[in-house]
Formats: sequence, C-alpha cells, structure tokens
Amino acid sequence: MALISLEDLEALDEEELNDDITNHPEPMDEEDSERLLAQWRAVASTHHVAVPPEMSGPIQEMTRNNQQREELSYDVISRREKMGEVQFEERVYPAGFWACVTRKEDLYEQSISMGFMKLMRFICKENSAGQYLGMTVPVVNAIRMLEDGSSFHKEVETAMFLPSSLQSSPPQASDPDIAIVHRGHIRVIARQFLGTTTEVTVGRQIRLLWENLSLDDQFHRDHYMVAVYENPGVPRRRNEIWFIRRHL
Repeated sequence: MALISLEDLEALDEEELNDDITNHPEPMDEEDSERLLAQWRAVASTHHVAVPPEMSGPIQEMTRNNQQREELSYDVISRREKMGEVQFEERVYPAGFWACVTRKEDLYEQSISMGFMKLMRFICKENSAGQYLGMTVPVVNAIRMLEDGSSFHKEVETAMFLPSSLQSSPPQASDPDIAIVHRGHIRVIARQFLGTTTEVTVGRQIRLLWENLSLDDQFHRDHYMVAVYENPGVPRRRNEIWFIRRHL
C-alpha cells in the first residue's frame, strides 16, 4: 500500500491548510482532525495513495508547525542568468547528519510517499528524544537511472538534513528503516522547476538541464537528486533538480 508524500498534495487549498488549524497550538478537536485527514486522503486517492488512520497525529503535528521549517544553507559557487532569471546555480551544501529511508515500490511516486511518511513519524516523536524535532527543507529524493539512461530505478532514497540544533547530538529513529547518516559536503548544479514531481516531470527536467549545459564527466549521469521545498498546499510549488559533482 502506498502512502502520500510532501509532493502529493498539490490539490489541497492553501488557505485551508493555513487557517486556524495550522496556527492553533492546542490539540485539534475531533471534527478538525477528521477534516484534515479527509483532505489528505482526498488528494492521495487521485495518486492511488492511501493515508492510514495512524497518520492523523503526525499530520496534525506537521500542519501546526508548517511555518517553522528551517531551510538548509549553502554557498553559491557560480550562477547563470538569462534576461534577469536564474537558469541554474552551482552550490556547495554542508556536511552533517541526515535522516534517510529507502523504499522500492512499483512507482517512483509511491517510493517517495512511503519514505516521507516514515520521516514524518520520525519527526513527530518516534525518535529517541521522544519529541517533535522540527523539519528542514528541502526534502531530497535521490534517484538512480537504469542502463537505458531515461528510466528510474525503483529504489529511491528520501532524506532530510537534521535541524541545526540537533547536529551535535542527533536523535535516533524508532523505525529501523530510518538511518541517521553523516555525509560530507555535496556540490551540485541546481535548476528550479515548479509543480508536481513524478518520474515523467523529473525526467523532463533532467533532459532539459543536460541540453542547456555544457557539462563534462565531472557530473554524475547515473544518479540525481530532487529537492522539494514548498508546502504541499501550494499548487505551483518550488522544486529543484540537482546534478551532483563527482568531486568538490
């Protein structure tokens, strides 16, 4: 059974997610809780994704804390602009601890959904600290290409950089499928795109970026990262495709 991810909720109305349910610090009453879960389920059903009842608690917690996301910092190495618009940036991201989970489902969308649901539970108290940890953006999905160079491997890793306050002493996950991993700096070329992230839309972005860049073998051609930033209620949410440099 597939679950819903940060990326699957573009049909949710942003005002509904940012009303007093989002901003009210107290536990929701039963009516509000059921309404929020129904919203998630309605959108999930259009993607053949199921949201089980036990996700109600994490959904409420994430909704209440929706405006408190920490954006991962980076250094800009270079930037290409055209007519005042950024075509792409080359960036270096810091070393640090990531919470990572890998799933292998029939569809790319299902793999990232399963992974993100697990990360939601980790963030919302299923961890050694026993508390809400906070969330960083982007949530990053690492994809690998099959030998044909255009199809995705079904195994997808979904990862979140731990908040800065947790980097010195990272909590461990209750779920054995989630690994807390320290990774070195990552140097990428990042290109923004708006909307949903499916195997079709991501594949198109990969082709477009290769067509517009004169890249050599310093960048990997067999694996990429998809970074997701926006609230799932934003219809044209911000995403990025990351090309990964082999060496810093």
